[in-house]
Amino acid sequence: MAKYGKRTTAAREAFAGKSDVTVEEAVALVKGNAKAKFDETIEISMNLGVDPRHADQMVRGVVGLPNGTGKDVRVAVFARGPKAEEAEKAGADIVGAEDLMETIQSGKIEFDRCIATPDMMPIVGRLGKVLGPRNLMPNPKVGTVTMDVETAVKAAKGGEVQFKVEKAGVIHAGIGKASFDEAKLIENVRAFVGAVAKAKPSGSKGTYMKKVSLSSTMGPGVSVNVDSAVAE
Repeated sequence: MAKYGKRTTAAREAFAGKSDVTVEEAVALVKGNAKAKFDETIEISMNLGVDPRHADQMVRGVVGLPNGTGKDVRVAVFARGPKAEEAEKAGADIVGAEDLMETIQSGKIEFDRCIATPDMMPIVGRLGKVLGPRNLMPNPKVGTVTMDVETAVKAAKGGEVQFKVEKAGVIHAGIGKASFDEAKLIENVRAFVGAVAKAKPSGSKGTYMKKVSLSSTMGPGVSVNVDSAVAE
């Protein structure tokens, strides 16, 4: 039988028998047991009743969390001329065109979000096999292919979170840090769940949201009552 450390054992005991709890209870439990030596990320996982292999059941979107993520997001922008200058002034960490493409092709990816102006897409398109699997490919549906570079960069830096359902019908994301106040985490959870609810695809049949869970980076997870998660 596996042996656990004191922190892990205490967390497992605190979570024992807890399931289908309210958002408030889940946040208090997860935050209270996030006792690693660093500021753990509070993560949400959602099991959806969709099969993303079918185009009419794909779920993807973007949500601006009201209290941010607590993460320093590095943003890369494909742009030239005035738009490149706009990106730099807005706070983009990396700005380029062919030179940025070559850097990425070499395996050097030092950013968390990628934005591009429409005229850059022929260049960015060559990076589909590299950026696609990392969910970094710019896409007009989530506002990362745009001429409004300033707004896109500031949104990415300010706590905007993209989501996309995986093959198994699961969506997960970081919605804050353990150091956040409980009220801010609760607000972020409901904002994220609300955005996923609004992104329900036309091909979804039966129960759309099957399960919602919260956890911290190093801690156990707890299931959240779905009705509580979507309540205002």
